[in-house]
Amino acid sequence: MTQFPPMTASNEVLDLTGRKGLVVGIANEHSLAWSAAEHFRNAGADLAVTYLNDKARPFVEPLAQRLAAPILLPCDILRPGQIETIFETIKNQWGRLDFVFHSIAWARKEDLHGRLTDCSADGFVEAMLVSCHSLITMAKLAEPLMTNGGSIMTMTYVGAEKVIDHYNVMGPVKAALESSVRYLAHELGTRNIRVNAISAGAIKTRAASGIAHFDEILNGAVHMAPLYRTVDSCEVGRTALLLASDFTTAITGEVLHVDAGFHIEGMASPPKWFDPSGSA
Repeated sequence: MTQFPPMTASNEVLDLTGRKGLVVGIANEHSLAWSAAEHFRNAGADLAVTYLNDKARPFVEPLAQRLAAPILLPCDILRPGQIETIFETIKNQWGRLDFVFHSIAWARKEDLHGRLTDCSADGFVEAMLVSCHSLITMAKLAEPLMTNGGSIMTMTYVGAEKVIDHYNVMGPVKAALESSVRYLAHELGTRNIRVNAISAGAIKTRAASGIAHFDEILNGAVHMAPLYRTVDSCEVGRTALLLASDFTTAITGEVLHVDAGFHIEGMASPPKWFDPSGSA
């Protein structure tokens, strides 16, 4: 059984000094992955960072420099070999890995904006490969590097649990991701590797901008959430830091909602009294 030192007033801190982490999904400074990376780094962790492609690199590279990230590599899930190269580089440079933050999702525009009923088979497969199976692949590659155990985190949304208008194909895709979290947690638990998901509330990010009528979703969250507000990326980043730390060594297979409580009120459409102008 793994033994942990007793906590005292002097060491009650989230300290990742000496930890090695991989952050996948930074597109720009508004990305949830960026907020998580900032918190990891501020807590002392060394980070490997990825970018999607050459077009994205100019936006991500300056952020990687701010993190003093010694590893910066492309990660296009649909390009064979890129994920393997990332983990091989980490193995050669660090020899181990302590945590992975997975924050990538994608669907074809016509499938994301159209009805699930009309989603093409090829589009569904691509959305699943990028948004869900990539986590499974990363878990497989991270397992042999997490020699002292570790933490794997991914991002999801309440649309995986309940129908949210305009979320469309990403609903079942994220549902598959959440189920994968539970199965991965079950399978990797013997290696002391924890797997969890953060279900973030509606936040304006580059990825969210691809969802039709996103402003309606955002305004609806303000009116429906018990805290009557949205959340910000910093709140998500702090939760990621918590999951990467020793403060959550007994938490695995969970979906942690960071959404001002919206998930307990979520519904397919805004109520009749809902005024998207914000005047209600």
